Amino acid sequence: MKEQIADAKRRMQGAVAAFQGELASVRTGRATTALLDRVNVDAYGTTTPLKQLAGVNVPEPRLITVQPYDPSIFDAIEKALLESDIGLNPSNDGQIIRLAVPELTEERRKELTRLVSKMAEEARVAVRNVRKDVNNEIKRAEKDGEISKNELSRYQDDVQKLTDAEVKAIDELMERKEAEILEV
Repeated sequence: MKEQIADAKRRMQGAVAAFQGELASVRTGRATTALLDRVNVDAYGTTTPLKQLAGVNVPEPRLITVQPYDPSIFDAIEKALLESDIGLNPSNDGQIIRLAVPELTEERRKELTRLVSKMAEEARVAVRNVRKDVNNEIKRAEKDGEISKNELSRYQDDVQKLTDAEVKAIDELMERKEAEILEV
């Protein structure tokens, strides 16, 4: 049973890490290279992540610069940025692409906090699904006579404590991100 609980911990922490990665791609009004993590470029006959094709920097708090390693894919990168869901308009000087990150409107801030709340709930559901799977395994082991009723109760308590800790971590991440979004 200890292996199942350790596996549950690993899976729950994976859900929290995935949530944390999703949060990084939510725009907060500050420039960050994480905004471009999901941008893929059609170059060289294949779809490739932008960060493998260009240097991405943040020289100023409200500016992201993208400098292609190969000038021949400049137009493909600009097209990918225009078609992406990041909501930033690229401008270029023939050598570098600049993405100005505008100040967020109050309405957009509220929309982003709702999005973050939804993402947090999805992460909580993922953690609870892991808890459900492990509890079912524990109940099956008790039913098969592999563990006693006392052990069943103890293992379920351990799994619940683990679940509570990971849900708390998700809530803390969500609160930090929402504060960052609402910061003017």
